[in-house]
Amino acid sequence: MLLAEVVGTVVSTHKEKSMEGLKFLLLRRVTIEGEESDSFVVAADAVGAGVGEIVLYATGSSARQTVLTDKRPCDAVVMAIVDSWEVEGDIKYRKVETEPDVAEV
Repeated sequence: MLLAEVVGTVVSTHKEKSMEGLKFLLLRRVTIEGEESDSFVVAADAVGAGVGEIVLYATGSSARQTVLTDKRPCDAVVMAIVDSWEVEGDIKYRKVETEPDVAEV
């Protein structure tokens, strides 16, 4: 699995019938230190991730191992939303939960 930040969505109104119902996300790879890379991938979303979240994604045949992507021609799938990670005891990332706006409540 690889780390990435969700930087956008991909909309496709015309697609292979077996791909109908899938949500596609645009991901930017992230290094173990949490730095952005120049590598991007489009992945099917199996967990309901959103823009700005850090996720774990899989590629190749592993991308077809989720309930949502089973027997579908997917080459990349978001499999988890990351809450935090640490390297050798040093916290590199911790998800920040935001409070809803008063207007939204």
